[in-house]
Amino acid sequence: MFLLRLIIPDRPGSLGTVATALGEVNADIHAIEIVEHRRENGTAVDDIVVDLPPGVLPDRLVSACNGVPGVEVIWFSRYGAGGGLHMDLEAVEQMTSAPADAIDILVEQSPAVLHADWAALLDGTGSEVKVALETSATPEFGTVAEKWLPLDKATTMAAPDQHKGLAESVLVVAPLESGRRVLVIGRRGGPEFLGSEVARLSYLASLAVTIRATA
Repeated sequence: MFLLRLIIPDRPGSLGTVATALGEVNADIHAIEIVEHRRENGTAVDDIVVDLPPGVLPDRLVSACNGVPGVEVIWFSRYGAGGGLHMDLEAVEQMTSAPADAIDILVEQSPAVLHADWAALLDGTGSEVKVALETSATPEFGTVAEKWLPLDKATTMAAPDQHKGLAESVLVVAPLESGRRVLVIGRRGGPEFLGSEVARLSYLASLAVTIRATA
């Protein structure tokens, strides 16, 4: 299973042309999500999850997409989250079914929701910043997280260049119960988190706090 993030012309038929090109290399499309409309230049950013049959090289996916006029592949990787791309509602459903665990559920589900590699809940309400919860593959933070707090709103965050592990990731962060309890999500190697993805995380973080308060 592979995930492609594409810039395509935002006009009727563009997505169908891409789908046809992928079909010509025997790719089976599992899900498509419009991540962002860029009305200022008439393009859209789309994520497409595809499956390839044995013997077909993954590079053919990129070649097929780049062969479509006006289409650019900005990210290509294996996709390990499973299922479709519409994970937001599934995360909300899990949170509402177990309100007391809503924040923990958001931390665990956020890598799949935002097509990322890892997530961690940082707690800086005490004398030092601690990792309260983390998913697999989360790197060590050391003392760098202390510089991020307090946090007012969801935003992207620049990873420190010389920090082992974090330097390889692009980051997005969102406050939870307070500006000193934050959710950090990382993608190794990119792409950068888009404004629409930051907005989605902000909404889900606020919703998790609200759901948790009903427990």
